[in-house]
Amino acid sequence: MISTGAISYQGDGVTMVGFLALDDARGGPRPAVLLAPEASGLDDFNRDRCRRLAALGYAAFGLDFHGDGVVLSNREEMMARLKVFTSDPLRTRARAQAALSALCSQPRVDPKRVAAIGYCFGGTIALELARSGADIRAAVGFHAGLATARPQDAQHIRAKVLICNGVNDPIVPLEQRTAFAQEMEAGGVDWQLHLYGGAGHAFTRPGADALGLPGFAYHKSADERSWQAMLNLFAETLGPV
Repeated sequence: MISTGAISYQGDGVTMVGFLALDDARGGPRPAVLLAPEASGLDDFNRDRCRRLAALGYAAFGLDFHGDGVVLSNREEMMARLKVFTSDPLRTRARAQAALSALCSQPRVDPKRVAAIGYCFGGTIALELARSGADIRAAVGFHAGLATARPQDAQHIRAKVLICNGVNDPIVPLEQRTAFAQEMEAGGVDWQLHLYGGAGHAFTRPGADALGLPGFAYHKSADERSWQAMLNLFAETLGPV
């Protein structure tokens, strides 16, 4: 049986409300996954992904980075918030680290077997957490923003990195992918970049087409293949569930 619940924690001077999902039928500490949502915040899509991970045996924790569990619907407000975080990677990392600490403090979590994943801006968050040198074994981004104001910090990455992006993503063009590859190589990171033909931005989210934004669309095969690529990396880095 999958149990879920809200977990309050403090981060960057703000009260955050995350979402924990795990399978009560499994005993003992288990590997865990920290999930970072898109720019809008922790919504039903992200909670469903946490439940899917829990059904596979992981403890999954969806983080809150706006505070108080807020989910934004106004695109202009979202973009304004993003500018604050992208201009200050250390602040982004602080909020991610607070969520990681909250997850690792859970009694049924093995704190030595943790991965961080994220969608869109959440993928950026997972990468920034890895760049901080956090004790995570894997960092995975789906249609993730790859740019950072502190590329030199790639040398601190301890995790194995997997990026799953669409080749037609208008938010993450070729130039950004190239800079990311150079950053990872300069940092000596164990990394992979999977590009999915025909896919654009938000390819994991059903209904993305309805947003009416150029290059945003759900892509079923890219969604399924990227999820499997993530599970393959988890098997390699987190061990058995």
